[in-house]
Amino acid sequence: MSAVLVVNSGSSSFKYQLIDVDSRMPLASGLVERIGDPSTSSGTMGVAKHKVHFAASGDGSPTVTDATYVQELPIPDHAVGFAVMLDAFETHGPSLSEAPPVAVGHRVVHGGARFFEPTLITPLVEINIDELSVLAPLHNPGALQGIRAARAAFPELPHVAVFDTAFHQTLPPAAYTYAIDRELAEQHRIRRYGFHGTSHKFVSEAAAGFLGRPLEELKQIVFHLGNGASVTAIDGGRSVETSMGMTPLEGLVMGTRSGDIDPAVLFHLARRASLSIDDLDALLNKRSGILGLSGVGDMRDVEAGVDAGDPDATLAFEVYLHRLRAYAGSYLAQLGGVDVISFTAGVGENSARVRAGALDTLGFAGIEIDAARNEARGPGIRVISTDSSAVTVLVVPTNEELEIALQTLTVAAG
Repeated sequence: MSAVLVVNSGSSSFKYQLIDVDSRMPLASGLVERIGDPSTSSGTMGVAKHKVHFAASGDGSPTVTDATYVQELPIPDHAVGFAVMLDAFETHGPSLSEAPPVAVGHRVVHGGARFFEPTLITPLVEINIDELSVLAPLHNPGALQGIRAARAAFPELPHVAVFDTAFHQTLPPAAYTYAIDRELAEQHRIRRYGFHGTSHKFVSEAAAGFLGRPLEELKQIVFHLGNGASVTAIDGGRSVETSMGMTPLEGLVMGTRSGDIDPAVLFHLARRASLSIDDLDALLNKRSGILGLSGVGDMRDVEAGVDAGDPDATLAFEVYLHRLRAYAGSYLAQLGGVDVISFTAGVGENSARVRAGALDTLGFAGIEIDAARNEARGPGIRVISTDSSAVTVLVVPTNEELEIALQTLTVAAG
């Protein structure tokens, strides 16, 4: 068994998943959160959740358990959080001392222009991740804390960083360059980097495999629609255009993020509403998107509002779809046609209404959605276009943790 421990660490929490790469099955997963909360003064405790997906039966074969264990205790830092995680593995299984992972893979949001592939973590790589925190101040510092805690917990194992931005390092200069003063942009590393790269890579490759067609021959558009959302144009397996920019704020309308907006709006709000830089940051990242338009941040609640005749929910939904169609049309032009369009992530995989609405003006390109297929639910990859559609439209469940595990194992194996 080639098990890889995948870690996704933030400033006050981390998620983990132990994956058997051979079978592609998660053996266990968990979440450690509220790290660093002042438990002694406020009574707030850290929370650790550990879920065992498969355990060994009497004959040694795996059996499904899906048992979840929760505990509350002080977790002052990531090092203690990893100790809590290790104890959960030993107490509830599977035992990492008896069957240790072969490597640890770490999700890192921003690799800048320095990292274009999964990278074995060394002290120099840690320094680079730290330096790139200026581009992702909310993400890279937390990832670095998790990396250091994990390396202390597993000093004998190879640790690999898998960067959200790496898949988009194939963007051509015309796609990643912003039209501002060149010297200033170079000095401050201002360019489009793109995000959700592990998901876009996984989904585009899964779609090609499902269709039995060479990845190199396909022109694809992948919609990753969750609370954060992005769309990528992929030509022959290479990202050639993507909606997120220097940060994950640009592009589509998201749960709480505005996506594209005239930059002069910020100047206007600073001058007329006396909003500070921090106020504007919070506005666009936390109080905009469908939350800012409708008052709710979950697409299921927005759709319920639409059904109830709520005008705010209806407008939010229409704005959301308008942006999806705009990007779909743009990427059709950039690719010069498309073979496959895939929807993934929470909204993309579960909202038939969003999928239909995103493509309902693209009949001119030969795209036809089969209403019954689109409404049907089921596991795995499924086709939702008609048999006569010139473009195959798919729902492809993403698995970023598995993609990180696969890339980690490739690097660890040398």
